Amino acid sequence: QVQLAESGGGLVQPGGSLRLSCAASGSISSINDMGWYRQAPGKERELVVTINHAGTTNYADSVLGRFTISRDNAKNTVYLQMNSLKPEDTAVYYCYSEVLVTIWREYWGQGTQVTVSS
Repeated sequence: QVQLAESGGGLVQPGGSLRLSCAASGSISSINDMGWYRQAPGKERELVVTINHAGTTNYADSVLGRFTISRDNAKNTVYLQMNSLKPEDTAVYYCYSEVLVTIWREYWGQGTQVTVSS
């Protein structure tokens, strides 16, 4: 089994910064994509950004230039540095990972709340 443990959410003022972390643990043979999705109240879950094992990234247009994803393959950990936060970034942020145990499958974290408000 695989677990994704998220940390780093919280309350921040507009223009502020937060850093999210997500560590994958368990019977992991390999990890391909890792990344973040978010879901605001009354809205569908949407892509924020993903990064593959080689470091290729895919950002949503709404966060391009403000958010930066990075990854430590040795630690099976992905990070999301969020700068210049806006109220519309308020959502539950979910860590995502495509993991090989015996077969490839997707895993999700429990979610961490990010609230941007003055």
